[in-house]
Amino acid sequence: MGKATGGLVQPGLREYMTEALKFWVKEYDIDGYRCDVASFVPIDFWENVRAELETIKPVFMLAEAEDKELHRKAFDATYNWTLWNILHQIAIYGKSAKTLSEAYLAEHVSIFPKEGIRLNFIDNHDKNSWEGTPDLNFGVVLQAATIFTLLMDGMPLIYNGQESGLDRSLSFFEKDPIHWKDHDNEALFTRLFDLKHKNEALWNGNCGGEMIRIFNDKMNQTVSFSREKNGDKVLAFFNLSKEVADVHFDTKAEKGIYENLFTGNTENITENLHLILAPWEFLVLHSSKEERF
Repeated sequence: MGKATGGLVQPGLREYMTEALKFWVKEYDIDGYRCDVASFVPIDFWENVRAELETIKPVFMLAEAEDKELHRKAFDATYNWTLWNILHQIAIYGKSAKTLSEAYLAEHVSIFPKEGIRLNFIDNHDKNSWEGTPDLNFGVVLQAATIFTLLMDGMPLIYNGQESGLDRSLSFFEKDPIHWKDHDNEALFTRLFDLKHKNEALWNGNCGGEMIRIFNDKMNQTVSFSREKNGDKVLAFFNLSKEVADVHFDTKAEKGIYENLFTGNTENITENLHLILAPWEFLVLHSSKEERF
């Protein structure tokens, strides 16, 4: 498949590729496709493919691309390369947290459709093989960045070996077995995915809660937001800087009783929350409607 000016301009080729995609759904009952470099293929081809696949069964379509137009009719999910880049810039080059909260998140919420699922990641096949490991790309910010990608709206991607603390780049084209071992990441991912499964605020697409910024007086250092759906709620506070953050949050809309995800302690959130967060420290609170009131 080439760019729009090259491949897939011939009706015969389009028909052949469409029938090939339909074959695996009809004959082997697969649930969907991940389409490599999807933005290099005309969108109308994908939209027609999606319509034809849906006559067979509902499918899930993931595009390795970041074009919001792909969400219009063709794809359920796209890769969130921009989020990785901004978190990397904050971690390695000390960029202000405003680049995440005001530049990226505001645009993300306003431009991408709510039903369009962004695939959030700290590592993937390209990043790992060509740009290094998560430790290299995020350093001491790795845990905070990982947790952020699992809490913001979208679908988290966990690359092979992350749960085992993979500390090397995998060969891209050759078989390169992972050495599986016990690691703290296993407990971290288990805790976060357990919350995601149980708390509707963190569900995907329209099923989850919209990200609402919680304003604070240290916006250049801290990012804070809430998500709520059907009475389930999650609050997240991140110090994304190398300095201690003495910060006040406007939590009028978040008043209630919550559980600290990582300590299990009960937290009573009032109209104004004051926190002193160490560099790269975070706080994650969650509750159901019955627990908060």
